[in-house]
Amino acid sequence: MSKKGYWMGMVDVTDPDGYPQYVAANAAAFEKYGAKFLVRGGQCEVFEGPAASRLVVIEFKDYQTALDCYHSPEYQAALKLRQQFSNAHFAIVEGV
Repeated sequence: MSKKGYWMGMVDVTDPDGYPQYVAANAAAFEKYGAKFLVRGGQCEVFEGPAASRLVVIEFKDYQTALDCYHSPEYQAALKLRQQFSNAHFAIVEGV
């Protein structure tokens, strides 16, 4: 059985009016690659390190699918919007 893959992001939205464009644009990639949101904003407290306005954890069926989604043309188009409307710390990791 393959280990799941995860996107982990700490995002500071710099343009709240524009950010919904990114959310709408990423839907095609997330649907195509079976993304499942485990954490998407919501209440949180950061106890160590830099804080961010949004914390996000997205699950994929495996690590390779998580990588494929990120590198897909669909997500790369959405990424340009995310970078325009926010700053992020982002990683793709393999689960246990």
